[in-house]
Amino acid sequence: MGRKMWRHVITSAGQVSLPAEVRHRWDAAAVLIEDEGDRLVLRPVPADPIEGLRGILKGHVTTDISTAEAMRQWREEDNAAMERKWREHYEE
Repeated sequence: MGRKMWRHVITSAGQVSLPAEVRHRWDAAAVLIEDEGDRLVLRPVPADPIEGLRGILKGHVTTDISTAEAMRQWREEDNAAMERKWREHYEE
């Protein structure tokens, strides 16, 4: 698909409408607005953000540990981080 541009007026309430063509193409009911300093980027977000994350890590997980083991490891790392933080701030 080629690149397209639209020029829209921002209302006094700060609103901008998305062209129907864009809404339908991206099935967008909501967008995320990113300020990149020299431009704004609009990204469509799913109506249900949790459902939108389903399967996002498929093919990227390289470990065979169980959820219980992952939670145990996370707790150990979190406890160690809290211990370091405590020592930095409260020990002389």
